[in-house]
Amino acid sequence: MRDAAVTIRDVAREAGVSVATVSRVFNRSHVVTAGLRARVLAAAERLGYVAYGAARALASGRSRAIGAIVPTLDNPVFAICIDALQERLDQHGFALLVASAGYDAARETREVRLLLERGVDGLMLVGAEHPDDVWALLRRRGPAVSAVATWTSDATVTPVPCIGFDNAAAARRLVDHLLELGHRRIAMVAGPTAGNDRAAARVAGVRAALAAAGVTLAEPYLCERPYTVPDGYAAARAMLSLPDPPTAIVCGNDHLALGALAGARALGLAVPHDLSITGFDDLDFAAYAEPPLTTVRVPAAEMGRRAAEYLMAAASGTPAPAGTVLEAPVMLRSSTASPPTQGRAARRQPHGPHPASGPRQAAASPRRPAG
Repeated sequence: MRDAAVTIRDVAREAGVSVATVSRVFNRSHVVTAGLRARVLAAAERLGYVAYGAARALASGRSRAIGAIVPTLDNPVFAICIDALQERLDQHGFALLVASAGYDAARETREVRLLLERGVDGLMLVGAEHPDDVWALLRRRGPAVSAVATWTSDATVTPVPCIGFDNAAAARRLVDHLLELGHRRIAMVAGPTAGNDRAAARVAGVRAALAAAGVTLAEPYLCERPYTVPDGYAAARAMLSLPDPPTAIVCGNDHLALGALAGARALGLAVPHDLSITGFDDLDFAAYAEPPLTTVRVPAAEMGRRAAEYLMAAASGTPAPAGTVLEAPVMLRSSTASPPTQGRAARRQPHGPHPASGPRQAAASPRRPAG
C-alpha cells in the first residue's frame, strides 16, 4: 500500500525539482527529459511513493486507461491481440483493463458496465454483434468513451468503427483454393455460430464459394463444434465415417484443424494424399503441424496495435481513422492437395450419393460456446 505520509512534495524535495516537474513525470509528459524522469522516479522509489491515479483522473477528466473485452482468454489468437494492444498502450502511458465475456450476452453487458464505471477512456470489442444493452451503455457515455470493433470489417451492423478483416471473404478464398485443386466433396467443421458473427461469416463464405461451384453445404457435411482439438478430432472421424466421406475438410480454426488431422490419422488416412484439411488463424503450431497446415493468417497483433492507436487518439481528442480493413491471406502449406484419384477413392470409401444431392440426418452438434 501507498504510504500516506509520503507526498508529491516529498518526492520533489528528494529529487531536487519542482512539484510541477514531478507531476509531469507521473503524467507521462514528453516535455521531461529522460535524465530528469529517471531522477524523479528514483526518488519516488526510495521514498515508497505511488502516484494516486484516481486523483489525477478526477483532475484531468481522463483515466488514461483502455478497456478490452474478448470472448475468451484461453484462445491464443485473442492473447496475441491483447498483448499487442497492451504493448502499444504502454508505450504511450495508457493502462489496459481486460475482461472475458465467455460468449455470454449478459456477462458481456456486466463487464462493459464495470469497465465504464472504472472510468476507461476507450473500449475494444471483438466482433460486430453485441447486446443492445452494450450499445446503450456506450451511447449514454457519449463522446467521453470511444469504442472500436475488431475481428470484423462489417461496419453496416455496428455503430462504432471497425478494425479487422472480412471473415467471409477469407473463408471463401480457402474454399476457392480447394475447388481449384479439384475437390467437390468439401465439408466444414465450424465454430459455434450462436452469438459469434465471425464464425457465422466463415460459414457464409464457405457456402458462397461452394454455391458458385454448384455444391450445397448441408448436414452431415456441416457441423458446429467448440474450438478445441478433441472436438475437431471427433467431428472429423464422424465425417470420414460417412458412406460418402469428404475429400476436404474446412475447419473454423486451427485447433479444430489439428484435431481433424489427428482424426484422419486415427482412421489410417494420409493428409493430403487421402484428405485435405484447412484451418483458420495461423497460430504458431500451424506451420509445424504434420503436415504443415494450410490456413488463414488472422492479423491479430495488427488489430491490437491499430485498436490502441485509434483509442488513444480518440481519448486525446485528436483525429482518428474511421476504420481499417486488414488483409487475412491464405497460407498455402502441405495439408492440401488434389483429391484422391477414383482408384484410390474406391479403396478407401464406398460409393454413395453426392453431398449436394439431398439432406441427411445427423446428430445435433454441440452449440456451447468456446474459443
